Amino acid sequence: MTTDTTSAPNFIRNQIRDEIEAGRTGKIVTRFPPEPNGFLHIGHAKSICLNFGLAEQFGGDCHLRFDDTNPAKEEQAYIDAIQEDVSWLGFEWAGAVRFASDYFDQLYAWAQHLIREGKAYVDDLSADEIREYRGTLTEPGRPSPYRERSAEENLDLLDRMRVGEFAEGEKVLRAKIDMASPNINLRDPILYRIRHAHHHQTGDKWKIYPSYDFTHGQSDALEGITHSICTLEFEDHRPLYEWFLENLPVPARPRQIEFARLNLNYTLTSKRKLKLLVDEGIVDGWDDPRLPTISGMRRRGYTPASIRRFCDMIGVTRADGGLVDIAMLYHAIRADLEDNAPRAMAVLKPLKVVLTNVPEGHEEVYEVPGHPARDDLGLRKLPFTRELYIDQDDFMEEPPKKFFRLAPGQEVRLRNSYVIRCDEVVKDANGEIEALHCSVDFDTLGKNPEGRKVKGVIHWVSAEHGVPMEVRLYDNLFTVEQPDRDKDADFLDHLNPESLVVCQAIGEPSLAEAAAESRFQFERVGYFCADRHACRDGKLVFNRTVGLKDSWAKVMKKDAQTKG
Repeated sequence: MTTDTTSAPNFIRNQIRDEIEAGRTGKIVTRFPPEPNGFLHIGHAKSICLNFGLAEQFGGDCHLRFDDTNPAKEEQAYIDAIQEDVSWLGFEWAGAVRFASDYFDQLYAWAQHLIREGKAYVDDLSADEIREYRGTLTEPGRPSPYRERSAEENLDLLDRMRVGEFAEGEKVLRAKIDMASPNINLRDPILYRIRHAHHHQTGDKWKIYPSYDFTHGQSDALEGITHSICTLEFEDHRPLYEWFLENLPVPARPRQIEFARLNLNYTLTSKRKLKLLVDEGIVDGWDDPRLPTISGMRRRGYTPASIRRFCDMIGVTRADGGLVDIAMLYHAIRADLEDNAPRAMAVLKPLKVVLTNVPEGHEEVYEVPGHPARDDLGLRKLPFTRELYIDQDDFMEEPPKKFFRLAPGQEVRLRNSYVIRCDEVVKDANGEIEALHCSVDFDTLGKNPEGRKVKGVIHWVSAEHGVPMEVRLYDNLFTVEQPDRDKDADFLDHLNPESLVVCQAIGEPSLAEAAAESRFQFERVGYFCADRHACRDGKLVFNRTVGLKDSWAKVMKKDAQTKG
């Protein structure tokens, strides 16, 4: 697990730097090529930061291309969301947005080229039969009985597949490579499948669609990509990637480099499983703040800078480094918001306090800094009145030792205001606490009381001027570090029932005009973000981004002491 907060190793960056210095590479061109079949998640953010970051660092270009080869699972909504996510993270792609479907005509022509060269054939085997013929990791495959069809017959069949003469699954186009290869990906992989599906870019022009493997490398080549950077699961596909480039008249020869994907504890990054959570209504859409999607993280209050920083902290290696601690992600956002989020007070579980020695109608207004270290964030006004709200957790009727907050007969300081003492606990007929009657020591504004020490400081809000707001307390969606580790168990069994707790809170008046996506530190509580969708028509909804406690900082401090 990575523990360093400085930039972690990045072997791809080092390789490219060496290539440039040695004159083996000129202008680098990278690409981010998502499939538009879901929203992007934190794992994609690592790839975005890597590809766009390399282009920025070395003065190159990075393309945004949608590898849209499966129209049955693709939607325009995903395309729009992906573009928005990349832009929000702070990156600009070179030129227009590209689509693999832009190259369908060329890919089809290249499929015909392979047939003419005796390197591709139309196969009538079913999907199950193809799997059976493919063999295993220990046994070679067997050639299809249709493998030796003539080029003329194959060209005719491919054209008839293209125009929709055959049913889905009736035929496929396969490369003719090596059915005995130890790499199963080279055992006559499928190039085209029949799909009678409307495509979001090409409409109904095609009844066949190329496979991802057949599309990917050639699209890179057509775009002049120099470095095709992908995750380690594509390492076994690299020989196939290179086989296509070697056997087709492509205009360029990109180099594929693999890196270890991001695995974050208490998190799922399987697009299929994330889609299940959305489709089953377990979460509130793809941008639910509990999801590791970029749009969900944005809605929760993460900043682009914090995500980029996190991706920089975890580094880029070839070795699967295991699980990254989610505390590292929390550290990245907490560090950003500590420096940049204005302060405010909000009471999540209000308990009324009546200051009995403050006259009715009395009001004082304090001007306090918007941020303790940021003069540019100005001042905010805090009205002090006879009736206040404090948080229920800041009062105990029978407190334990070292409880330095409010209790009967005990004093506490109101943040930025006076010291108060609890004189009476008012209860309803059921014995539930309704209010506290307290008294103010008016000689304690900005100074300590005479002859005694008051250790506790609590936050508060004027009952008269406080603004009602909904606060959503988000926590990890799963209760175990690897929710899908056990293949025999349902990952849904590990859902955290406390992943969302909703509070009807009271905030200080400065929060009344909070704009959607504005971020604050609620003093003594945590960091919060005004919900980008729910804050409208005067309604205030805040999402907890992260708490104040930074466990990762403690890990790093301990690690530094050990090294020292």
